[in-house]
Parts: sequence; C-alpha cells; structure tokens
Amino acid sequence: MTATTLHHRLEMPRFRARLTRGAVARAIVHRAVGGMPVRVTYPDGTVVGGGGDGAPTLQVLRPGSLFERLESHPKIGLGEAYMAGDWRAAPGTDLADLLVPFAARVARLVPKPLLAFRGVVDDRMPRHQRNTPTGSRANIEAHYDLSNDLFAAFLDETMTYSSALFDRGRPVEEQDLATAQRRKIDAILDAARVGAGTRVLEIGTGWGALALRAAQRGATVTSITLSTEQAALARQRIAEAGLADRVEVRIQDYRETTGTFDAIVSVEMIEAVGEEFWPTYFATLDRLVADDGTVAIQAILMEHSRFLATRNTYGWIQKYIFPGGIIPSLKAIDDVTMRHTRLRVADVHAFGTDYAETLRRWRERFLDSWPTVARHGFDETFRRMWEFYLAYCEAGFATRYLDVAQITFTKDATRRAAPALA
Repeated sequence: MTATTLHHRLEMPRFRARLTRGAVARAIVHRAVGGMPVRVTYPDGTVVGGGGDGAPTLQVLRPGSLFERLESHPKIGLGEAYMAGDWRAAPGTDLADLLVPFAARVARLVPKPLLAFRGVVDDRMPRHQRNTPTGSRANIEAHYDLSNDLFAAFLDETMTYSSALFDRGRPVEEQDLATAQRRKIDAILDAARVGAGTRVLEIGTGWGALALRAAQRGATVTSITLSTEQAALARQRIAEAGLADRVEVRIQDYRETTGTFDAIVSVEMIEAVGEEFWPTYFATLDRLVADDGTVAIQAILMEHSRFLATRNTYGWIQKYIFPGGIIPSLKAIDDVTMRHTRLRVADVHAFGTDYAETLRRWRERFLDSWPTVARHGFDETFRRMWEFYLAYCEAGFATRYLDVAQITFTKDATRRAAPALA
C-alpha cells in the first residue's frame, strides 16, 4: 500500500458529518468516557472522562477532524483519526493500555437507541473484497506482499505471523518469542498427529516455519499460499535447511488443491476465507483429508453474539489491514462443518491472552525497528496505521473480546457430506 493510497483513503468525510460537524459523536464520546477509567484532554485544557490522575489519557490534537471522522464512519473513524494525527496516546500512556477500556466496553459504547441507526451509518463490505479466487489473491497480496523486510523487522527468527503459545508453568516475561512460536507449531502438529511418513497439506504457508518443522518430523508437506513474496522466502528457507525434497510450496488457491492427505493444518488462514465461502473451505478440507486423517486449524475467534452483530459490517481492519477478512465464532464453525461436511470438532485449545502478549512484543519491535522499516519506503502515516493495528488487536485479546484457539477435527466417515456452496 503506497503512501499516496493511504492519504487518498484518509480524505476527510464529505457528507455524513456535514450538518452537525461532529457534535453528535462528541456527545457520545463524552457520555461513554464519563464512566470509564480514562481521561480525554483537549488543546484548550478541557479534561473529560472517569479516570483520575495517572489514568490512560487520550490526547485530542484536532477535535474537529476527530469527531467528524467518528460521526461519518463510526467503525473506521477512530483508527483513521489516529493515522491522520488527530489524536494520540498522551506521553506516559501506552496505546494498547488506552484502548483496553474501550475494547472491554465495545458493545456498550453507543447508546441503545442509536443502535437502531446502525444500518444507516455502517458500511458494507465492498464487493471487490469478496474472497472469490480472484478476490482472494488481491486481498492476500494487499497485506502479505507488502515487503518481507517489513515483517522481518518485527517478527522473531522463525518468521511466524500468528499467536505464540507460551508455557503457563513459567513466567511469560522469561520466555523468548521464538521458543513460544515453536511451541505453538509443535502443538498444532501434535494435534494433527504429524510424524514420520505423514502426508501433510498446509493451507497458508507463511514464511515456511510450520512446513519446516513438519518436514523435520519426517513428514512430506505440500504447502499452499497466494502470496508470491512469502512463497519465495519460504522456498529459500526450506532449501537452506536441506528439506526441499520433503516440502513443496505452491502458489495455489485451496479450492484448486487435489489429492489425499493424512493431516491438514492451517494457522490463522480461516479469517481470510470470508463467511460466504466457509462451506466451500470446510468441504474442501473434508474432501482432501483421508477418512482416518485429522484436520487442525488455528483460528481467531469472537463470541457468537458479537459475530452476529458485526458479520455484515465494514471496519477499519478490513479497510486498511486485512481486506475481505472476517473473524468467526466457534459456534459458526461448528454449524458450518455440521451442515456441509463430515468433519466434527474433536478438541479446542484456546489461548487468547497469549496473543495479547505476542502482539505487545511485535509492536515493541516494530516501533524499535521503525528507522529500518522507513528506509523501505513507508511513511509516518503507515507507521501510525501499523502501531494502531497492533495495539488495537492487543487490546481485543487482552479483554477477551477476541480469542484464539487450535481446533482439531476428525472425520465421521459413516456420514455423507452435504454439498458445499460454490
């Protein structure tokens, strides 16, 4: 995403806030923060909010711009305003700590009478972001093909871009991220029963860490991705490890994959599938896994009530970070697999607080590495965008608004799968 593209998207709203000039949004924000342990400060010295001295503080720099953005696009405006420099976390306040009270009350921030107008102010997912075979490639390229150097700047040595799994028997602060990432990879490979001679399909290669570990266990791996940047580096790492004879990396859509596999693993890829294609996705897993095989996925999740409330809306994350993305609930996954496949949930291991810690470490490294990142052509708007993204997600997991889990499926081979939607 170029700087020109970002700045074009950040143009001020022209219509929804024209009459009130943000007054409605300002009133809602003041009402909300009045009962929250935060402070909001203004350039003229005004302070609002329920937090006392030392509370996380949101420093408004351009009130007019901030509230017009919030009023025009309630689900997008706060992030855009941060990108534009309309507000910041005050000196001494960590951005994620500031966002935590908002994330904890996200379902109650807007008064109930105003929720009736959600359909008027909420945007729908743009049709060009639908995860058709063509749309999926464009959506994946928009994020994962930004630059391998960008991701290397804040990921650990394993180049793993998903939640780590920390050892709860030891203090988290004493554990390095690479070890926790390898622990996560081993956990999902154990769940999928991957060992010597196992035929493995990985959906979503990343930069090859899981495929490498599966091959080291003696498995043969077919790993598919839509990211050309990731595929190139993954192949290089696999070759350097001397495992090219055990791992094949393909640039291929999951819908185009054929064969039979003893195990299928997929880490945080379902979020990019799109709800309308979940039946096709899970039916594909059902078709590709052997009758006595195992499927294990790692998925970001939300409560089913929140999924139902947000499933048809278009938010900041979808506009700027993960186009076409949608986070499922465990119930939604169970419902789809029951209706369209012979796959049945056998085990669920949730560890959402580990994602909060993972994101905190990524953000620290991203900010520390910013001078290096900037040399690859990324500007200050991009920096604020990624800082907000990482902190926003950290707050979601810290408050358990979001969760992450490794979900294991086995196949009920006595049943016939229902046809999936095309």
